[in-house]
Amino acid sequence: MIHIRFIAADQSVQDIQGKPGQSVMDAAVAANVSGIAADCGGTLTCATCHVIVDAPWADRLPPPGHDEQGMLDFTASPRATGSRLSCQIVLTPELDGIELRLPASQY
Repeated sequence: MIHIRFIAADQSVQDIQGKPGQSVMDAAVAANVSGIAADCGGTLTCATCHVIVDAPWADRLPPPGHDEQGMLDFTASPRATGSRLSCQIVLTPELDGIELRLPASQY
């Protein structure tokens, strides 16, 4: 299992687990993480699974693709350095313990 820590805008923390090969969004939805809306279900047609990935974790991820970059322009909360869509982050053993900040709002 891959451990994931979500840090909400109010600094509350929720720790969950996901499976290798699963998207962070799918793991978050399965664990009822407050702050991940995932309206499109991971089809890359919304930006309601926005997370902020800080270094050094951001350096362990492949860069966002063109479509993800485009959708990040539509986040409800301001886009930040490290903004990603959690539907596009696939869990690997190297991401065990990843910490992700949640924006103040997905809408």
